[in-house]
Parts: sequence; C-alpha cells; structure tokens
Amino acid sequence: MAAAAALRGLVGIAAAGGRRVRACGQRWDAGWRGFRAGASGGRPGAAAARGSSPSRSSAARKAGSLRGAAASAGRKGWVSGGFESEDGKLTCGYSSFIGRRSTMEDCYDIKLTKVDGQPVNLFGVFDGHGGNLAAAYLKDTLFKNFMKQPEFLTDTKLAISRAFLETDRDILETISSSFRDDGSTALAAVLIGKRLYVANVGDSRAVASKAGKGKVPARKKRSKTVPLSKDHKPNRKDERKRVEDAGGVVIWDDTWRVGGILAMSRAFGNRMLKEYVIAEPDIQEEEVNSDLEYLILATDGLWDVVRNEDAVALLKAEDGPQAAAVKLTEIAYSRHSADNITCVVVQFHHDK
Repeated sequence: MAAAAALRGLVGIAAAGGRRVRACGQRWDAGWRGFRAGASGGRPGAAAARGSSPSRSSAARKAGSLRGAAASAGRKGWVSGGFESEDGKLTCGYSSFIGRRSTMEDCYDIKLTKVDGQPVNLFGVFDGHGGNLAAAYLKDTLFKNFMKQPEFLTDTKLAISRAFLETDRDILETISSSFRDDGSTALAAVLIGKRLYVANVGDSRAVASKAGKGKVPARKKRSKTVPLSKDHKPNRKDERKRVEDAGGVVIWDDTWRVGGILAMSRAFGNRMLKEYVIAEPDIQEEEVNSDLEYLILATDGLWDVVRNEDAVALLKAEDGPQAAAVKLTEIAYSRHSADNITCVVVQFHHDK
C-alpha cells in the first residue's frame, strides 16, 4: 500500500503539470568516501577535476567537450560523479545525459548498505518510455524490495526475481488508474561478498572487462569483453516465440516491435501489452576474482552506437571510472545517439 501511495504521488505531480524529473538518479553513499557530483546541467569539468592530481586534467578537458556538446544541442540535464569504497576495493563513476531527447527518462541508483551485517553493493540503470514514472519508481523502490526478501542472502537469484515481479505489480496497480501507460527497463547489479548477480529486463546492457593472461603491465594487457546480460529484443528468436505463444505479434515498424508498439520484449509497466511484455528478469551470476576489472551498466543510448568491445577499450584508456563514464557518454553523443545516455562504471581493485 505504501509503495502504491508513493507512485500515486508521482502520478499526481505529472497530472498536475508539475516539475519534470530531469535527472532522476539517486545516491545513497553511506560508507563511501570522496563522492563528487556535478549538478544537472552544471559544470562537469569541475566535478571531474575536483580532488584530482595534475594528470587528471585530461579527464576534465574531455568532460568539458561533453559540456560543449550539450550546449551546442541547446540542452541541459547532465550529471556525473564518482566515489571510492572505504576499504578501497571498489571505485565507481556515473554519467547521465539528456542528449538529443526533449525529456529525461533515464534514471540510475547506487547503494552501499548492509543486510544482517553483510556488506551489499547495488548498482542500477532504468530507461523509461512513455513517461518517466516507471523509471523513477524503480529508482526509488527496486533495491528496497530486493532487501525485503527473506531469501536475499541465502537465495539471491530467487529474491531478485520475486522483487522484480512484485515491483512490476505495484507499478501496474497505480498506473492502470492514471490514464498513463509508462514503462521502463531495469538493469541491476548486486554484489554480495565474492558473488556478482546481474539482473536484466529490457535492452539496457551490462558488460564486464576481464584481465588478459600473461606477465605484462596491467595497462598493456588485452582485456576480454564479457557480456553479462542479453538484450530483450522482440526479434530475438526465443523472445519472439514467447510473445507469439502468448498470443502477441512482432511487427517491423522502423525496428522490430511487440504489437507494432514497443521495441523491447520485456519491461516494467506497459499495462496494455502486459500479457506479452513481462518483467521476469534474466539473471547471470559471476564470481568476483582477480580477473574482473570493470563492470559497465548502461542504457541503450550508449549501446545503440557503441560496441561492447569498443566500450571496454575506451574505458581502459581513461583515468578512473568517473572519467570513463563521462567518456562513454561523450562518445555516444558524438556518434549521434538519439536517446538519453546513462552509464555506471565500477572498477574492482583486488590488491586492496
């Protein structure tokens, strides 16, 4: 009931013509240090450079070029930041940009907390469509619903799956009576100890970088690019079969769409297509060992124009995950991405 009430409040803001969320990322940084963030439409170059050594001036210049791109497009709505865990084992950076869209429907969420005394790290990106209500609700609620599950630490995959479906029901309960049909993707990474779980609904994507073998300097090693999610596209063979078995159709209309409407086969919300467009996540599990270097979570505003391997090569050339997230956003915009662009980059430090 409380969850539905919170979403009704968001619906009320939209219905009353209230303020539109321009950059709806959220941070909860208890236990983290060195947090730096640029305000929406603010000075990303300054945010990236603060607390940096002189060698980081290149990152500031690159962030400045993104600021110039945003200005030339006549847009605001850009945020960036980065932080380091207290134990130094993780650093994280994020970048979220409205891009060429007139509204911002991407959200992100980053949390560090403890469940029954066990440290838990959570990272997520949410790409809304038909409005930003579903994405904003996921940002506010999904991770809380993870940690409410009794099996969260003992059967994490089951807990994540249940939380996805429960959150989808909450969204549908409220949006179905609001004359709206908002929807959203969700891509979430959950790190508990040495286990990493990546859950995906929609066409945002997670990609890992793993160290190459051999005794060469770390920056010269050739990294292996490992996808940790698979896009839920309507023309994917198994997804098309699932949709058609449920009585739906997949139609080409500038791209493959469910019912000729939605360009993804799984999503939160989308009440009118819910019989075919489900919110059951695909979940991949990885052991966090010395090979794991980086994790990228990003909306399709990046992946529409940047290949997995290119993204890994670009981030490895940058000085830290915040500069990498900024660079990936900049590259996607320069390659004429037509969507909002949101990236979260996590770097693992195994020598700490």
